[in-house]
Amino acid sequence: MKITITGKGMKVGDQLHRRIEEKMSKFDRFFGNEAGTHVTVRPERDQKCIDVTMKVHNHYYRAETVADDVFTALDQAIEVIEGQIRKYKTRMEKRIHDYAYMKEYLKAFPGEEEAPDEKKIVRIKRFDLKPMDAEEAVLQMELLGHSFLLFSDNATRKVCLVYKRKDGNYGLIEPGP
Repeated sequence: MKITITGKGMKVGDQLHRRIEEKMSKFDRFFGNEAGTHVTVRPERDQKCIDVTMKVHNHYYRAETVADDVFTALDQAIEVIEGQIRKYKTRMEKRIHDYAYMKEYLKAFPGEEEAPDEKKIVRIKRFDLKPMDAEEAVLQMELLGHSFLLFSDNATRKVCLVYKRKDGNYGLIEPGP
């Protein structure tokens, strides 16, 4: 597994680097070179925040945790990712052709097959995509009182999405080339 470790606003020491690689090695034996993981460590006030994003094939698993010390935050992030995999185990098994790489890993959780209440699409909404720029899309989103808005970009004619971030700022998602 390829692991990228980044420190934002702090240096990641050798001990933490080794600990991250050690903790992520449990996934390595199941996913091998097919997986890539990006770990970001940053201070958040007087605590430490760890963001772990694991990509296996086209599926992403993500956890962000905050704790008093960085090692506790790392342990919690690994637990969150394992919990995501356990929680959706039966759903993954139903679509095993999409999650074939997970077969071996899912066998490690034999007694935990209780699936959460099956979520399903209960409403479909259709609307015309209006051509506009990102600034106008933000304005429209605010006027509608929504947390996101899908729109067609004036310049590129591609479908884009603007969304409100937790910090009160806005984000823009654009399709690749």
